[in-house]
Amino acid sequence: MKRTITHLADGRELIYYDRRDDADHGASDTRDLPPRPLASELRHDPLLDEWVAVARHRQTRTHLPSAEECPLCPAHPGSEIPSPYEVAVFENRFPSFSFNTGGFDTGQSARTGGHDDVGGHDDVGGLSEARPGVGRCEVVCFTADHDASFASLGDDRVELVMEAWADRTAELSALPGVEQVFCFENRGAEIGITLPHPHGQIYAYPYVTPRTRRMLDTAARYAGGNLFADVLAAERRGPRVVAANEHWTAFVPAAARYPFEVHVYPHRRVPDIPALAAEERAAFGPIYTEVLRRLDGLFGVAMPYVAAWHQAPVSHRRDLAYLHLQLFSIRRAPDKLKYLAGSESAMGAFVNDVLPEEAARMLKQARITG
Repeated sequence: MKRTITHLADGRELIYYDRRDDADHGASDTRDLPPRPLASELRHDPLLDEWVAVARHRQTRTHLPSAEECPLCPAHPGSEIPSPYEVAVFENRFPSFSFNTGGFDTGQSARTGGHDDVGGHDDVGGLSEARPGVGRCEVVCFTADHDASFASLGDDRVELVMEAWADRTAELSALPGVEQVFCFENRGAEIGITLPHPHGQIYAYPYVTPRTRRMLDTAARYAGGNLFADVLAAERRGPRVVAANEHWTAFVPAAARYPFEVHVYPHRRVPDIPALAAEERAAFGPIYTEVLRRLDGLFGVAMPYVAAWHQAPVSHRRDLAYLHLQLFSIRRAPDKLKYLAGSESAMGAFVNDVLPEEAARMLKQARITG
């Protein structure tokens, strides 16, 4: 893999990933861009013990441009990526977190399991406190083909995407103040995407996220060994396996929250993507794209989904974590969506409309598209 690092007109980093050593990315970004926005503000919720980022500059982010004006298509006047590419990663122009604090001294992270002091707190009332939203947000472009999808990528391209995820996870984890790195993809207008071009994102959080904290707390209380490994072993013996190969298993979890939800686990417990062996990275693409094509084949329409990599935090309880991918769709029928309504949104109490065993059966019988 060849990695080429360059910069956009406003100083943001752009990284090209190529399989060929002779790939040339000499074109430069000549746009006249405004200054980069200051970091967001983090506010602490004293009732839930969670941080909320307030990023006002994101109100002006690009929203569903035409294909001719897509900022992720390469080599046109408004593009974020001036050269043709295989896989490209760049700093988000409208980040939820950034190190651009306007001269505020963020100091060094004390790394205290998600409650790091990065340079002082301001009293904003309501028993809350505020601090700069230090971190980094990146965009990962899987392909230059505007009309493609992750499901249509070849195995070699998926492996290159995984190399980019691994590289960025390692690089971002080493930044001061970063406590967790999250690689994910949102796909489909129903999910709320703002750019239809096939891409994902990476968030480098300055805290351990609530879901991860809860999972690791539960794993710490589990007396049977490693909770994640035992869940995987039980599911591999059960009826909800959708696809599997030598290194990975994809299954519908017994208590799936969404109509169609699939978890993809490596058979070997590792904390994060960089820890995967070469053969494990190579084996991921075939099983994952099969699951995506089965989702698209369920109702004969492109399924909206969120694909979320659950990686170990940088330093908090890494011994308990188990890398896995959570894939879920809010489509419950050809013409119906599962909205997160009162119970889910207000109480965090999910009500699923589809029996997980039925969802697994439907996925296994679905016509594989592409």
